[in-house]
Amino acid sequence: MTPDPRDTPMAPWRRDLHQIVFEADTPAGRAFDVVLIASILVSVAAVMLDSVAAIHVRFGTQLLWIEWGFTLLFTLEYVVRLISVRQAGRYATSFFGVVDLLAILPTYLSLFMVGTQSLLVIRALRLLRIFRVFKLGYYVKEGQFLWNALRASRVKITVFISAVLSIALIAGAVLYLIEGEANGFTSIPRAMYWAVVTMTTVGYGDIAPRTVLGQIAASGLMILGYAIIAVPTGILSAELVRQATRAPVSTQACLACSRQGHDHDATHCKYCGAGLYVDGAAPNR
Repeated sequence: MTPDPRDTPMAPWRRDLHQIVFEADTPAGRAFDVVLIASILVSVAAVMLDSVAAIHVRFGTQLLWIEWGFTLLFTLEYVVRLISVRQAGRYATSFFGVVDLLAILPTYLSLFMVGTQSLLVIRALRLLRIFRVFKLGYYVKEGQFLWNALRASRVKITVFISAVLSIALIAGAVLYLIEGEANGFTSIPRAMYWAVVTMTTVGYGDIAPRTVLGQIAASGLMILGYAIIAVPTGILSAELVRQATRAPVSTQACLACSRQGHDHDATHCKYCGAGLYVDGAAPNR
């Protein structure tokens, strides 16, 4: 029987590298992640400061060197992460893999497109790794609950949004007929904009009904808006309760695709099917 390439033994140095880069159970792994988070904070601060005109004029060159220094550092880190997993493609297409790539691309693109370096603030998304660095398993678990609840609710939420858009269309058409262009409702799309602003209780006040009939219709839409707000909250809350009854998750990172969120008693990755504790790796629970 041909062995599954996902479970083929890794070279010891790659397994050790994976432990340092993707886990925080060892002093080396914890130090790596703490230094990484500090670097992310400093690099994001440098990008923000460079956007201030007075600071850019005085320290623009120094900030540019800092930006390139961190970009080269993060590029090296990205390559190391690809090397330390069995299936580099799976990691590259994962959430953190895409974020890690986007964290370095803007600087290189700035060589061809001026202004793209301001997109480097996306590096702040990498701070989500702090949950693993300090072993905040509780927050990892809660984050998994929230994500699963959102996924389970996507059909209900899609139907809800469709219903809200239908209400906005009908309300916009009604107010367009009642108020007309003389009162600022110059088209149905503009009237729909007013309906959305009214239902969400934002109330910019740039356009408002002036006739008695229009104000009555607007009052009904405002009351309906308060009722609508409670619907998605109830949908998500119900799914969160369902997710809370499920088994807790582990912080063990898969050696093949680096993803986390497995059950405590899992022996194989639920995302790619690779063994979690091959090569003599100790369970991380």
